[in-house]
Amino acid sequence: MTTEYVLVKVSGPDHPGITSNLMNIIVNGHQKIIDMGQSVTHGFLSLSILLELDSSQHESPVLKELLFEAKKMGLTLDFDLVDMNIAYSSSIEEKFVLNCVSVENITAEFMKDISFLLASNEINILRIDTVSPNQFKSVEITTSLPAGLDWENIKKNLMIISSNHKIDMAFLKDNVYRRNKRLIVFDMDSTLIQTEVIDELATAHGVGDEIRKVTEQAMNGEMDFDLSLQQRVSKLKGLDQSKLKEILNNLEFTKGAEEFIRTVKSLGYKVALISGGFTYFADAIKEKLNLDYAFANELEVINGKLTGNIVGTVINPNQKAILLKFIAQEMKIKLEQVVAIGDGANDLPMLSTAGLGIAYHAKDIVKKKSGHHMSHGPMTTILYFLGIPGPKNI
Repeated sequence: MTTEYVLVKVSGPDHPGITSNLMNIIVNGHQKIIDMGQSVTHGFLSLSILLELDSSQHESPVLKELLFEAKKMGLTLDFDLVDMNIAYSSSIEEKFVLNCVSVENITAEFMKDISFLLASNEINILRIDTVSPNQFKSVEITTSLPAGLDWENIKKNLMIISSNHKIDMAFLKDNVYRRNKRLIVFDMDSTLIQTEVIDELATAHGVGDEIRKVTEQAMNGEMDFDLSLQQRVSKLKGLDQSKLKEILNNLEFTKGAEEFIRTVKSLGYKVALISGGFTYFADAIKEKLNLDYAFANELEVINGKLTGNIVGTVINPNQKAILLKFIAQEMKIKLEQVVAIGDGANDLPMLSTAGLGIAYHAKDIVKKKSGHHMSHGPMTTILYFLGIPGPKNI
């Protein structure tokens, strides 16, 4: 007896019971399934089943029954003989998922550019799934990658396509941790909130222009963070403590940040704030957003006025990464289960330490050096990268 392999292909309008009816015929006919795949696009089913038959059965009653049942259900069924001696290359290649999220509908032009980029780098598309219900705004493209891929070239071209089409993307390894994140860690200034607090303090003290220049240099990685913080805080000497409350009351959260946090908290995630800013603001935001952790620098205040000094350990770039690891250890989770979100050069160690580091509307130097970046959508866009189909109405 020789063995043959038949690929059964079913397509047509989707409805409950299709797979069940076909499986019933296959089981009753004592056939063996070798492989199977199914997807639905806008209500249209594509189902493939690879069967192992002996050579006398490619016109067997089972195939005839499948044809009859498919016709009865309003479906089209076809089948082909498969040569199993031809190696299935993707079985030995790594799988990655390319998440693509757009504020508006994803365009055909974008799909053309991204599919060309993948093809030109020998990256095979295994499947494409729409994530956002009833909208073509978010897709997951499951791919298999060849060995020796030029990741730097891929990243550069992804950034170009992202910029041209205003669509955010993340290339994530398809492993057990992709949908098993447990901790989200935020930077504060220009990430969770829309401004740099130290610049607002400087403006209130009449030294805004001077300090803004130093802040920009520090966030672009052009100046040592510790030195820049020391210089900026020293110029706040004599500022009345009451000004901190005025600035706090006028802070605005980044678009989508509150919805993002409410959604992940409702799903059991822990959320932390690790900032090179100041505890007065970080602690207030922690309370307002019901965060689980908040770390920042403490401004020294004597007789109701800032002294121009920092009290205690400075939360600098390395300390941010250390604190992220500390929280993960306390939660007894792996670093692969951590998401870090930031915008400045001082966030890079934290972003590279987390399993998923996202440079959010970040400085150019940060986008180039980080693994992933988002430059177009609101904070809620990140939900799709976590496999969550949008914010919850809570």
